[in-house]
Amino acid sequence: MADAAGHLAGALACAPTMPEIHELLSRLAATAGGGLDLYPAEPYETVGRAVARAHLLAAAGRPEDGLPLLAQASGSHPDLAWAGVPWVSDPVLGTRIDPGLLARTVMRLCTAVGDPAPAGTSAALAPYLTVVRNAVAAHGEQAMLLGAGSALARRLGEVRLAVEWAARGAKAQPSKLGEIWLGYAYRSAGRMPEALAALRRAVAYDPDDLSVYADVAATLADLDRLDEALRWTELALERDPDFDCVVHTAHRLRHRADGDVAHLVALADFVRDHPDDAHEHTDLEECCRETPWLGGMPAGAPLPPGRAPVNAEPSADAVRRLLRVATTSWAHPPAAYDRALGLVLVEPWELLALLAHPSVTEARQPTGLEVWACLGLLHHGSEEPWLDSSRRRLLLGLLDGDLDRVTQAALFALITYAWVDPEARADVAAVVAGRLNETASGPSARAVAELALAAPGLDRPTRELAAATIRVPAVPRQRGRIVWRRFTPKRGSNPR
Repeated sequence: MADAAGHLAGALACAPTMPEIHELLSRLAATAGGGLDLYPAEPYETVGRAVARAHLLAAAGRPEDGLPLLAQASGSHPDLAWAGVPWVSDPVLGTRIDPGLLARTVMRLCTAVGDPAPAGTSAALAPYLTVVRNAVAAHGEQAMLLGAGSALARRLGEVRLAVEWAARGAKAQPSKLGEIWLGYAYRSAGRMPEALAALRRAVAYDPDDLSVYADVAATLADLDRLDEALRWTELALERDPDFDCVVHTAHRLRHRADGDVAHLVALADFVRDHPDDAHEHTDLEECCRETPWLGGMPAGAPLPPGRAPVNAEPSADAVRRLLRVATTSWAHPPAAYDRALGLVLVEPWELLALLAHPSVTEARQPTGLEVWACLGLLHHGSEEPWLDSSRRRLLLGLLDGDLDRVTQAALFALITYAWVDPEARADVAAVVAGRLNETASGPSARAVAELALAAPGLDRPTRELAAATIRVPAVPRQRGRIVWRRFTPKRGSNPR
């Protein structure tokens, strides 16, 4: 029976609603002890065994003890329908379960799945919302239950229900947490003035909770009241300059105010120096998204392929590793640097040889292969001081000549390294500024300017030059010889 139970748990982890599995579970439940002895609670157990125990607890008349186990599985794998079974949606469960236990279970689930819940998971998570509906119908105005239910409804796109439950909870038991839930619900509904009012009431309950200051600032920014938003972040930073929620919000709003990449670099430094932040933040990724070189390669016609300094045939393994990491988009420059770490297993000469590989030189559209080959060079000899390093020397060597895809990739690799190593910023800024001044009036000026605006540490005149270059509209090249002809309007036509 123990072997059978192990196989059954393995199957359950792959297909949590398969009827044959639940038929076998019902046979286990009919044995002496209800089969629970086959799935004892353990500190580190597989998800299949935990879920099997949840179903056996429900079969033994204890569904309220089984639901938290299913919710834990959903938090780890929200795309699977762990709760898609009849006993979860049965109104009896909503009546029996303690409202406080259900609220805590739902809150842990919300924390695990994120806000909003990942795309395509709403159907798998919907049974938990059904439990909350049944519990609210049975237990009335339980503030914690209504607030937690609102948070879940908001994550699943049930915005109107989220507002209703949060408003009822805040009225039943006024509190800071109730106002926060209500403020978030209003934000999801696009009702920003009401959201701001609720969050201000939350601050009044607890003026020392700086995370709410960040929420107020974000809401003010959404109302296009950016100066007020920045003042709220400054007030919070005066109390704690390292409070993560406020630091992330402040840098994001500063970047929104003036577009200076220095704010994003400072945020990346903060993230690197505070790896144990309590919350997962996406501010840096959101600011970099769809911005040339910050979030990926710029759109438009690719530059000429360029030349490689090494004329050799890279190994099949080197090609495979490069293709595995290559992409034309990334979350932000430090994320691109981290993604290229696997290329430390490819010798530098092979990375250079890959710049001349047919998959690179014959590509008609940007593939990012040159970029990743150059990023891979950054991970070789990383113990060497930057100014005397071989990786710096190799990348600088690739900058010779007119701008092409190789020189462009090498310049981006230098810029990326400046993001992750503050000691390299002055050197890289000087290289970028020199390259920008060389090309300021040439056909490749815009391509270099886009890279320059992603570089840390540029002086103000150089940044202004890059920005001015970007603002100049690109003039498409004319093909062939232009022949001018005099225009003679037809008789009776209106030349206007």
